[in-house]
Amino acid sequence: MGFGCNAAGVVGCRIIDSPRERLLAILTNSFVPCNGRFPTLIALICMFFTGTEGGLFSSLGSAMLLTLAILTGVFATFGATKLLSRTVLRGMPSAFTLELPPYRRPQFGRIIVRSVMDRTLFVLGRAICAAAPAGALIWLAANVTVGGASILSHCAAFLDLPGRLMGLDGVILIAFILGLPANEIVMPIIIMAYLSQGSLMELDSLAAMRQLFIANGWSWATAVSMALFSLMHWPCATTLLTIKKETGSLKWTALAAALPTAMGAAACIVFTCAAKLLSAI
Repeated sequence: MGFGCNAAGVVGCRIIDSPRERLLAILTNSFVPCNGRFPTLIALICMFFTGTEGGLFSSLGSAMLLTLAILTGVFATFGATKLLSRTVLRGMPSAFTLELPPYRRPQFGRIIVRSVMDRTLFVLGRAICAAAPAGALIWLAANVTVGGASILSHCAAFLDLPGRLMGLDGVILIAFILGLPANEIVMPIIIMAYLSQGSLMELDSLAAMRQLFIANGWSWATAVSMALFSLMHWPCATTLLTIKKETGSLKWTALAAALPTAMGAAACIVFTCAAKLLSAI
């Protein structure tokens, strides 16, 4: 279920009877790319690797690279699960029960109603709680100026050094931070910062977006690092609120945010060092 929405995937972990396996599934669910991250991955693939013109071979190449990105997230899930099993969850009792209930004819009306009440409205309510204050924060950061530059520009400059270490830049990092309410707004925040606009915006085409990114120092290596960090970074605010609700613990919620972020940053740093080494040869 995490491929649609990580928050819904976390709620879906309720069906796991074993507390240990349920906790493992909750903590690693965000490694699976959700619908909020798919547009970013597809745009990066088309802009820097397969072209924006379309066609059979371009579509086939995009599909193969997107599949590779998804598999990267899946293998990261396996790695994180193994790490957790050998560290913080080591020794925690595990149980597995397989029970086949009696078959009953599905009641479609009841299924739809309960699904909307128990899943959709639950997730939407938490999304509203996170999106409203975050939207105000983004507007203030982009429109309030200090010393002739916006707060957003100052924050991007402060984060530029760690961003360069990861193969990114300060604008990309601050976009991920401000994109905490929803992964869909990371790209619009990057465009807003590069164009020095005071509101979120999108360009008319991927070609125009590619030219903007290249003009601000992007390369194919930047696109790969961006894809890696998009795959592995803290879950969105809705997912974090859901994890807090499902686990009842701030400790597990913090770990759910810190683990993918640490793995994503490490993957970006390793790739950036390898890319620089290969370019120097």
